Amino acid sequence: MSEQNTQQEQKKIIFSGIQPTGTFTLGNYIGAVSHWGKLQDDYNCIYSIVDMHAITVRQDPAELRKHTLEAYALILACGIDPKKSIAFIQSHNRHHAEMNWILSCSTQFGELSRMTQFKDKSQKHPDDINAGLFTYPVLMAGDILLYKADLVPVGVDQKQHLELARNVAQRFNQRYGELFTVPDAYIPKVGAKVMSLADPTKKMSKSDENQNGCIYILDEPDVIIRKFKKAVTDSEACVRYAEGKDGINNLMSIYSVVTGKTNEEIEREFEGKGYGDFKIAVGEAVADHLKPVREEYKRLIADKAYLKECYTAGAEAAMRISAKTIAKAYRKVGFVDMK
Repeated sequence: MSEQNTQQEQKKIIFSGIQPTGTFTLGNYIGAVSHWGKLQDDYNCIYSIVDMHAITVRQDPAELRKHTLEAYALILACGIDPKKSIAFIQSHNRHHAEMNWILSCSTQFGELSRMTQFKDKSQKHPDDINAGLFTYPVLMAGDILLYKADLVPVGVDQKQHLELARNVAQRFNQRYGELFTVPDAYIPKVGAKVMSLADPTKKMSKSDENQNGCIYILDEPDVIIRKFKKAVTDSEACVRYAEGKDGINNLMSIYSVVTGKTNEEIEREFEGKGYGDFKIAVGEAVADHLKPVREEYKRLIADKAYLKECYTAGAEAAMRISAKTIAKAYRKVGFVDMK
């Protein structure tokens, strides 16, 4: 075995699943997505567009196919290299569904009934409280445990699900013998927290009722600049970072991330200038910063043959790993070998 392959095997495994639910916001990008490409050098990364999770909420089939391809193209445009990482579409690997059943039988009803996201989504979709909505944390556990992931990047809303995956892995291992790696949370270095442009006391979110408060990474430059022009500031008309200046502090944080300038440098640059000039400068800087992502996404989404080549190779690589895990799981629970 070559030294390079040995080093590759010694790297820890990171698994991350991304639902095909629309374009990333500037907040998603600065806080997390922009760092994904860097992880590929230090970890064995496995990224999946989790379309099986998406159907816990009623979907238009044609729209789901479209959004799944768009999400796949978007993660590549944001720096995921299919030659360095395994990047695939979840439904292309049948082992996820198979592992879901195995793990469902090692998951307690009471554990699932305590999942807060089930309660939240049930309230949002009272006409479609389906069994999948209740049990999808088990599918998520299977996503992780199939690949013996060491680390899983999680936001606050997913910590409960990772804890369930850990509990299920430990229970299975105790009952049937060691198989699964018990995963830990991957806590990335904190990126700048990006707040809504319309209400800088709240985090930027695609669910913001006022869409002028949210920048999407595929927004065209004129849209980005228009939204920044409307950003909420204060009456002082002085570009400086200070307590109580939430709007300006947010704009300065964003400008600092995309230009590399410190707050002191930004204050000097805009000394004697009004907020209008500053907002336009921030909008233009963000539009320029996101230009490579927009251009790469447009190139990729227009090349369906290349995307298919990548996600097919990704699924094949994922199945090679997961086939070993599912075969061992089948044997441990007592299923008869077919071969």
